[in-house]
Amino acid sequence: MHLKNPDILTAASRAPDRRSVIAGLGSLAMLPAAWGQFRVEVSGVGLTQLPIAIAAFRGDAQSPQKIAAIVQADLERSGQFRAVDASGNPLDETSRPDLTVWRQRAADSLLTGSVARLADGRYDVRCRLWDVVRGQDLGGQSYVVPQGDLRLSAHRIADFVYEKLTGEKGVFSTRIAYVTKAGTRYNLWVADSDGEDAQSALASPEPIISPSWSPNGSQLAYVSFESRKPVIYAHDIASGKRRLLANFRGSNSAPAWAPDGNQLVATLSRDGGSQLYAIAASGGEPRRLTQSASIDTEPTFSPDGRFIYFVSDRGGSPQIYRMGAGGGNVERITFTGSYNISPAISPDGRWLAYISRVGGAFKLHVMELGKAAAAAAITDTNGDESPSFAPNSRLLVYATQQQGREALLTTTLDGKIKARLTGSTGDIREPDWGPFQR
Repeated sequence: MHLKNPDILTAASRAPDRRSVIAGLGSLAMLPAAWGQFRVEVSGVGLTQLPIAIAAFRGDAQSPQKIAAIVQADLERSGQFRAVDASGNPLDETSRPDLTVWRQRAADSLLTGSVARLADGRYDVRCRLWDVVRGQDLGGQSYVVPQGDLRLSAHRIADFVYEKLTGEKGVFSTRIAYVTKAGTRYNLWVADSDGEDAQSALASPEPIISPSWSPNGSQLAYVSFESRKPVIYAHDIASGKRRLLANFRGSNSAPAWAPDGNQLVATLSRDGGSQLYAIAASGGEPRRLTQSASIDTEPTFSPDGRFIYFVSDRGGSPQIYRMGAGGGNVERITFTGSYNISPAISPDGRWLAYISRVGGAFKLHVMELGKAAAAAAITDTNGDESPSFAPNSRLLVYATQQQGREALLTTTLDGKIKARLTGSTGDIREPDWGPFQR
C-alpha cells in the first residue's frame, strides 16, 4: 500500500514508507549537514520562458558560494526563465551595461552584482536588475551575511528577480523537509528549496514519516516509530525541542496543520478503525471528525480552513473526499481512476495534486478544482508519492523512483520542467514544502 497511515504493520515490516506502511486499503542525535548535498538537474522546455542573462558577479570566483550560478539554477528550476549566454567580463551592481549588446543576445533582462568578503568575515552581496527591452533599471538588493548564509542571499536575489519580472512571489528562500533512509538509519532533514544546506532535525533507528510544516514555518509535525508504534510529535525548528502530540492507543498518523496553526487533524485508531480527529496544537483530548466503517486518512486542509480533503475507501476503493472542517457533508472529489491517494491542495486553492495508480504504476496527477476538466498525469515515472506545493502554487515537489533509487523532483504544474534533486546516498522520500518565511 502507498499511504502515510501505518495501521497494519507486520513484525517484518518495520521500515514503512508510503508504499508499504498500510495493508488496510488494498534516541535523538543532531547530525552534520554534509550528508544532504544535492545536484540539481533541470530538464524539459516550457512553452513561455523569459530570457535572462545573469552576468558573473564581481568577486564570485573568490566566494565560497557561486552566487550567480545559484540564482540561475533557481530561476531555471521555476520553469519561468531561460538563461541567455552571459559570458564576458563580470559586471557589478554599479556597472552601466551597454544594453544594446544584451538585446543582440536576445535577453529580455540582465542581472549584475558582486560579492565581497568584509573585514569581520561576513560577506557583502549586491545585485542590480535591468530591463533590457525598455532600457530600465529595475532596482537592486544588498545583503550582509555570514558565510553560512551566502546561499540564502542568492535565493533571496532569485526571489527578487522572480517577483520583479513575473509579479508573483518567488519561493527560492523557502525550505523543504524530507526523510532519508540509509541502511537502518532514518533522518528528518530541513533544507533549502533546492535541497542544499540540509540540516538534520531528527535521526532515529526507527522509521520517521509524514513531516508536515506548521503554517508559520516554525514547527514540523511528524510520525516517529521510536516507541515501536506510530506516535505524532511537533518539533520546533529553531530550538530542536519537541513535544508529544498524539500517543493514543493504536495508530497515530498522518498529521496535517490547520491554516491558523491552532490545531491539527490526524488519523487515529484509538476507537477502532482509522478515523480523522482534530487535535489542538497544544495537545489534549482529540475530537472525532469522521464516523465511518472505512479507513479515513491523509487529511489536508483547504487554504481557507473551511474544508478538509482526505482519502477513504468508503466507496470500495481509495478515493479523495472533502468535508467541512468540523466534519460532515462529505463529498467525493476524484472520479477518474480506481485508486487515488495523497491529496495536496495548492496554497491559492486552485489545484489538487494527488497520486493515482494507473496500470500498476503510481503517477502524479494534477486537476483544477471546480472545473470539469479531467486530471492529467504530469510524470513519466511509475513510483511517484508525496506531492507538496510550493507556497506560490507554481511548483510541486514529490518523491519518485528512478534507476532503482528514490529521489526528489520538482515540477511545474504542466509537467514540462522538472528538476531532479539527487542525494549522495540512501533513499529520499516524504517531502513537504514549507511556507513563505515570515
